[in-house]
This record gives sequence, C-alpha cells and structure tokens, in this order.
Amino acid sequence: MRFWLQSRSERLLALGRWLAGVFYGMFFYDAVIMFRRQRADLEHLFVLISFGDLLGVPILPPYYNLRLLPYVTPLIQGWRRRMLREKDLTDLVS
Repeated sequence: MRFWLQSRSERLLALGRWLAGVFYGMFFYDAVIMFRRQRADLEHLFVLISFGDLLGVPILPPYYNLRLLPYVTPLIQGWRRRMLREKDLTDLVS
C-alpha cells in the first residue's frame, strides 16, 4: 500500500534502482567477484614472495622486506592464518 502512496517520480526512482540492481546482478556481479578473488590471490602471492621467511621460505633479502613492512603489516596475521590452515579438495573447487 505504501508504494501506491508515493509520488510518481519516487516510484520511477525506486523502479530505476531496482532495474539497476537487476542488471548489475545479471551482467557484472560474477566479474566483480572474479576480480576480487584475483586481487586477493595476487596480494597473497606478493606477501608470500616478500615475507615467506616468516614461514621458512627465504626469497628476498631482508633489506627489501624492511622497506615494505609498514605497508604489509596489516596483512601479515590473516596471511599467516590462510597459509597455515589445512586445505582439502573442496577448497580448490570453490
């Protein structure tokens, strides 16, 4: 009932927002999820290459690690948790 009490312009705006959401879901949602996952994978790889020595994988000299440390410090705890958790076949499928 509330919908019919609104003015015509408000109903058109609401319909436009609804259609925008539908089209976003139809055309862009999968791409956005895929790009987010790729970004997370690349970030994960960067931290592994830079700070692999925390897990026993020495790759870069410590000088570069110290220069990058202020930018990577917020990521290290989550990265270590992701690297050290057990993985099975269902993780590879998703």
